[in-house]
Amino acid sequence: MKIKDRLALYFAIISAVILIIVMATIYITFISLVKSDFYGRLTERANIAAQLYLEADEIPADSLSHVRERYLKQIPGEVVRFYNDRNAASFINDKQQYWSNSVINQVRKRKEVEFGEGDRQTVGIYYNDNQGNFVILVSAEDVSGHRRIEDLIEIMLIMVACVSILLFVVGRWFAKKALAPIDAMVSQVQQVRVSSLSLRINEGNGKDEISTLAQNFNKLLEHLENAFELQQTFVINASHELRTPVTSIMGEMELALNKQRSAPEYQEVIKSALADADRLNETIDGLLELAQVDMSYTQAAVSPVAIDELIWELSDYWTKKARKGRFTVNVVNLPDDHDQLIVPANKALLTIALNNIISNGYKFSDNQPVQCDLYADDSQITITITDQGIGIPEEETDKVFRSFYRATNVKDYHGTGIGLYITAKIINLFNGTITVSSGTGAGSSFIISFAT
Repeated sequence: MKIKDRLALYFAIISAVILIIVMATIYITFISLVKSDFYGRLTERANIAAQLYLEADEIPADSLSHVRERYLKQIPGEVVRFYNDRNAASFINDKQQYWSNSVINQVRKRKEVEFGEGDRQTVGIYYNDNQGNFVILVSAEDVSGHRRIEDLIEIMLIMVACVSILLFVVGRWFAKKALAPIDAMVSQVQQVRVSSLSLRINEGNGKDEISTLAQNFNKLLEHLENAFELQQTFVINASHELRTPVTSIMGEMELALNKQRSAPEYQEVIKSALADADRLNETIDGLLELAQVDMSYTQAAVSPVAIDELIWELSDYWTKKARKGRFTVNVVNLPDDHDQLIVPANKALLTIALNNIISNGYKFSDNQPVQCDLYADDSQITITITDQGIGIPEEETDKVFRSFYRATNVKDYHGTGIGLYITAKIINLFNGTITVSSGTGAGSSFIISFAT
């Protein structure tokens, strides 16, 4: 059963149960009122009978005849009995002892009694008269009342059936309308394929559970897209980057073996092969680092990271490694609330990202000083890392964050083109942004921003 049908059914059942409880309460109240009303009528009948039989000598003949015609034949199946002090029937020609002595004595003791006998209702009153003290019992079946109760039951059953069906239809309409975003999400999910992992689900207004589900599913798609992209990129780029130095080494070795060479020539071949091996080793290290970062990318444990503390830790590290004064920190602005400097991130990955930028700054400037500016306010944190290196051609600044991409002016420097790609991935993972401002021979400034 679909969720919308199940919800509609639950809604109809719950509503029907509540309706039945309400109707049962009305039914019980109605029965009580009908019985109470009929007991009142029987009490009136008992008093009228007392007037007719015990006070007849005080009522004119025409009035007595009028009362008899109006009241005594009104209730079908009525039984009226008068009992004297000896519990013997009086006045009525039928001398049958219709009620037992215990009932008669109970009426005499309590003065007025109401009780039921199967479908019949009975009222007994104790009446004082100059002719003696009498117990008057009146019994009858409330045929019209029973008919009204049966009609009420029939109406209630019809109402319960009709209202339950109506509630199911209305409930299903509401459930369908409420679950329409899920149906839309399902249709969008069905379009997702390995070749179209870039598709994203509509997240709606972002205020309900369905939007939360869509957001989490989009995050899953993002991770899957990243994993597939990484797999394809890794295989393509790794095969290309590894093939070049291996091919070079093999060519140099084959060339050296073609003929007998002098010791200096062999040394040159060995040096060239060693350089290629060094490049190969550097490429392998970069690929391993990329694989490690990509694995952590989908499983990163996020915790609060104080950006100012992280910057000072990097300052201590690079001061020891690059000598004092080579790495300077300039605090431009800090908020009064230290919590504004907290970013939900993975400290180890964030350290890798910043270290990649700083190490590039030293490498491409021949160990010239690198400066880190920290600016933070109530809305964002900005880290700017500036070097004095060879810079990046302006037309290539939007390409340096691609995997294995190296600018055209860095051919004389060892590298794999992986570092900035890893850095951008890490920054984006923690909802940050990274841009670069540079020009050939003008150094580079990498600006990293986090919203707070």
